[in-house]
Amino acid sequence: MAVHTQMTFLQSVDRMFDRAAKLLDLPPGLAQLIKDCNVVYQIRFPVRIRGEYRVFRGWRAVHSEHRLPAKGGIRYSPHVNQEEVEALAALMSYKCAIVDVPYGGAKGALAIDPREYTEEELERITRRFATELIHKAGIGPSTDVPAPDMGTNAQVMAWLMDVYQTLRPDDINATACVTGKFPSMSGIAGRVEATGRGVQYAIREFFRHPEDVAKAGLSGGLEGKTVIVQGLGNVGYHASRFLAEEDGARIIAVIERDGAIVDERGLDVEAVYRHLQKTGGVEGFPGARFVPDGARVLEAECDMLIPAAVENQITAENAPRIQARLIVEAANGPVTAEADEILRRRGRVLIPDVYANAGGVTVSYFEWIKNLSHIRFGRLDRRFEELRGEQVTNALETVTGRTVPESVRRSLARAADELDLVRSGLDDTMRVAYQEIKEVMERHPDVDDMRTAAYMLGIDKIARSYIERGVWP
Repeated sequence: MAVHTQMTFLQSVDRMFDRAAKLLDLPPGLAQLIKDCNVVYQIRFPVRIRGEYRVFRGWRAVHSEHRLPAKGGIRYSPHVNQEEVEALAALMSYKCAIVDVPYGGAKGALAIDPREYTEEELERITRRFATELIHKAGIGPSTDVPAPDMGTNAQVMAWLMDVYQTLRPDDINATACVTGKFPSMSGIAGRVEATGRGVQYAIREFFRHPEDVAKAGLSGGLEGKTVIVQGLGNVGYHASRFLAEEDGARIIAVIERDGAIVDERGLDVEAVYRHLQKTGGVEGFPGARFVPDGARVLEAECDMLIPAAVENQITAENAPRIQARLIVEAANGPVTAEADEILRRRGRVLIPDVYANAGGVTVSYFEWIKNLSHIRFGRLDRRFEELRGEQVTNALETVTGRTVPESVRRSLARAADELDLVRSGLDDTMRVAYQEIKEVMERHPDVDDMRTAAYMLGIDKIARSYIERGVWP
């Protein structure tokens, strides 16, 4: 009996690419140019840790330079490998094109478990890694701009930026060499929540289209919809909290490394997150049923399943048992290409990662623009807008002869701050991209799934960039 070998993450991404590219009328050879990773740097370097030298290995992959700079996070994980980095870089290229963020795709990684090191040790490792990336991989505000990813955060970005500024003191745009920084270090409001917020906006846009909702076997809006979330990290936490607190969805299960907790009445996401941070797992969370085999909960009945952990979670093995009516890929590559085909045949509706989790890179783009312009959003016009609101209020009182209620006065006089503008820009980005994906499906009646349509949209935009620049005849 033949043993089934699961595809690698990169093979899955390439198969999804091939399916979409075949449906486009591209010049011969251009699809291969777009699919192939342009360059991968493998970096090895020693750092003295606890009295001994340890050699670390990292990568930086630049998938596409059809637009510059390239953009992509840096991941710290003991399980990362070069193929994973290449797959993530490819997804970034397609993702940026889909949401009209003018970047090429890139990704970086360091094979390290950050939990095994003190903050001082991580700083030493990161600073040495940053030096290698700057000198050998050429990261910088106009060439390749990293951001946080799994295992990294604003602190890691702060160390990277400091090294860059030390090595490139004459670069006036040095703060734009990374995004995802602390707001106090030229970061931007709303960046930490951005990917989870983008997932929420993608789901909201889905529910604005009754025909799409009906296709998933659902009806109405988000209120009361049952949701299972896998992974309560940065993305899963923010997405599930926003859906529960702002849209009335019911989070009935959370899946983590140590298992899953289930409560049909709905979990308090904030309380679960605090418990996870304190104990390192979800086991023991009061009032919920603990399931040691968390992967089985992926197959539980619900309206919406949000895999927000790592790649290859829904495979050919468990895809036939997935009961969720709508699957929203908050993580990168949680559904393999083989599983995707099974889910399509079963009529399951899926909002793909190349669109759904584009919120992070979108707000990173806003941060980069802020850094290049050297001024925070709203600084020039905020007080003007407040004054205009006061003038409108006064005009209403003069015309009507009545006093405007204080709550209305405050509302009219309030000007948008940076967070308001970031959320507005992200919401618009996710809405427009969804509608463009829908337009692809309307132009190609044989395309009935959002993943293929999204890939077609991204590939077509990249192809046009190459052709219009004269890079490809």
